[in-house]
Amino acid sequence: MSLEQQVADGIKKAMLAHDEATLRTLRDIKSAILLLKTSEGFSGEISKEDELKMLQKMVKQRKDSLDIYEKQGREDLASKEREEISVIEGFLPKQMSVEEIKAEVTKVISSTGASSMADIGKVMGIINKQLAGRADGKTIATIVKAALSGD
Repeated sequence: MSLEQQVADGIKKAMLAHDEATLRTLRDIKSAILLLKTSEGFSGEISKEDELKMLQKMVKQRKDSLDIYEKQGREDLASKEREEISVIEGFLPKQMSVEEIKAEVTKVISSTGASSMADIGKVMGIINKQLAGRADGKTIATIVKAALSGD
């Protein structure tokens, strides 16, 4: 079942259950899908990879907002962001742990022969493709930088 169909079904269920947080989030996802479908470069069909990127972007935006709200002491807004993050993450594949990411980074570094920060682009290109949808880009970058700088 496509993401669009899953979201449509979820909207119906959330309406019946009077679940405002889920309904609000699913409507945001539906809106993002429509924007992506009508954006330049798309022929109306969205690949699984594009769906994952879109969902990850939505989670990242909400995490950034969550950090700001927590720093400002706005628990009312922070709780909404947490609710939305949990709903969106339900559509993403299971996220890898830091240890699993480190293991993959180590494999890529040894297979490419990377030895310094000068090789970060080569390593990041490969690892981002391998872990697409399963790990946060910021976490991956932090782990790669630490591994290449010898930390």
